[in-house]
Formats: sequence, C-alpha cells, structure tokens
Amino acid sequence: MFTGIVSAIGRITQVTPQRVADQDAGLRLDIAVSNFLTPSTKLGDSIAIQGACMTVVALNPDSFSVDISRESLNLTCGLDAVGDVNLEHALCMGDSLDGHMVSGHVDGLGVVTHFAPIGESWDLRIKAPVSLAKYLAYKGSITVNGVSLTVNQVDDSPDGCEFRINLIPHTVEVTTLKHLQAGSSVNLEIDMIARYVERMVTVMPLSTT
Repeated sequence: MFTGIVSAIGRITQVTPQRVADQDAGLRLDIAVSNFLTPSTKLGDSIAIQGACMTVVALNPDSFSVDISRESLNLTCGLDAVGDVNLEHALCMGDSLDGHMVSGHVDGLGVVTHFAPIGESWDLRIKAPVSLAKYLAYKGSITVNGVSLTVNQVDDSPDGCEFRINLIPHTVEVTTLKHLQAGSSVNLEIDMIARYVERMVTVMPLSTT
C-alpha cells in the first residue's frame, strides 16, 4: 500500500533486457536516488515507481534495481527508458496517510491534453479512457504517475473523459510532473474505494431460495 505522496525523484540509469529460455522476460531497471533508501530498506521491499509497485531485487546505498515484466511494461509508461521517476516507499502501520489509499497497480494510461501555469498554480488536464471515466468524480482522488491528486473538473465524452487538476508549485517542483506536456502519456490509478463501490452496486447477490 502507498499514499501517493512522492518521497523522492530517482533516475533510471540503466535498462537491461531480461530473457528466460530465449524468451523476452521484461527489463531490469537500475535506479539511482539520494537520501531515499533507509537502513531498514531490504531486498524484497515494495517501492512505487511512477505509480507502479515494484520489488527491490538489488540494493546499494544510493541505488536499487527492480525487474519489470513484459506484461507490466505493456500496461504502463515511463518505465522502459533512462529518465526521472517518482518514488515512494510502501506504507507502514502508523504512517500518516497524507494522500489517499493507493495500491500501486496501474489501471490504465491517460494522455495529457493541457499543462500550463495559471496564476501561481498549474492547470493539468488529462484524457482518460472509457474504462476509467466512470471512476472519476469532482473532488475525488486520482493517482497520476504515482502522485495523489484531487480532481477539480470532469468533462465526459463518448470516448472517455477529460479531467482537470490544479497543481500547486510545490507538487510540480518535487515530482516528475514538471516534465509533462500535451501528448505525454501518464500512469493512472483510480480511487480504491470507487473500485469497490462499483463492484457492490453492479453485482447481484446470489439467490438463497
């Protein structure tokens, strides 16, 4: 579990193809980061990278490695090339839940339609696919590239919806969202509560008679 509050910006420094029995087995990512890994960080720990939960398979004082499967690569963006990434340690019991409940499982990809300063803040608009549109609501929560954000507006269309977010300068400064531009793809994770609500209202209970 995560909160969507980014702990650090790391950098993918090396991308190594993995093969098993001469079959494509995804990639190994080497990620450099300062002042993020703690004395308690160990092999097997979960770390969210651009909103996707990954397992630590190698560890050094200022870097770590993860293996990402081909299936995960096909369902995410920003994890297949050298570049900056948002990082977050897994939530521990007793930690402050400053964002919202995040699983680290990407539900789909969105596309940035607009990203520009507006006053002292930044106006971010993202087109979400039809499969995710119903989970987005005014003042609801959404995770974009691992960042917990609040939806300020939703405009529906036959092919999905465009939702709007107001970013404060601090969020832009301490996350990789600063690199977004119109046309950028982003990892989206819908609100976990919305997922369960939809399941409860759409599945009919089995008859007991």
